[in-house]
Amino acid sequence: MARKAQENPALDMTPMIDVVFELIIFFVVTLTEAQKKDETIELEDGQHGIVLVPENLPPTHMQIDIASRDKDGKPLPRARISMGDRDITPDEIGRRVKEKYRKIGEFPVLIRADYDVRHEAVARVMNACTANGIWKISFMAIAEDKTSKPGNPGRPNLSRLKRR
Repeated sequence: MARKAQENPALDMTPMIDVVFELIIFFVVTLTEAQKKDETIELEDGQHGIVLVPENLPPTHMQIDIASRDKDGKPLPRARISMGDRDITPDEIGRRVKEKYRKIGEFPVLIRADYDVRHEAVARVMNACTANGIWKISFMAIAEDKTSKPGNPGRPNLSRLKRR
């Protein structure tokens, strides 16, 4: 039996609108998570490096923060590693790197390490990345060390301090 042709066929747009709203929510949440950074980290002086601004960053980069203080500013016995506002372990970094590498291939990793953090913590993050196929690792620093200038009671001049 042949189907009767409809005179005025209608397409239900409700599911499409639902999907569009879910995509908008997903991208807004993802964008705000990607833009969060650990404010307790004080970067080392890097005035001779390449200047990176958000427009220059590759869209597929991964940023990892390594802090020597907790979120209240109190010193920690062991460095705190985080992505966005979530603390993670080097094993978890390895899983995330492996998953992202599987999806998109090679991508750069940017490490924001506190000027005070021990190299051991940075090495753990680097090892987690390289063990999972990522070799493009960069370190973020401030362009000019404004706190070590005379008259500024900020961070002491690091070149005069003995490291641990």
